[in-house]
Amino acid sequence: MNRLQMRKIVREIAEKDNVSIEEVRLQMQAAINFAYINPNAAALTIPRKSVVPTTREFINHTIKQIYN
Repeated sequence: MNRLQMRKIVREIAEKDNVSIEEVRLQMQAAINFAYINPNAAALTIPRKSVVPTTREFINHTIKQIYN
């Protein structure tokens, strides 16, 4: 997924929930961070550069799982 597609998704969520784009990003990352306190086996399969994936890494992995 490229940056424009990612921005579009985040913008659509923000508009739907009547919040800022930054709020959507912060909430998404907070949820991912929480999941990685005690990650399950599926969470550990997400390719990431750090201990906790970024929202972009998480969404890219999730989309690949949906379409494969």
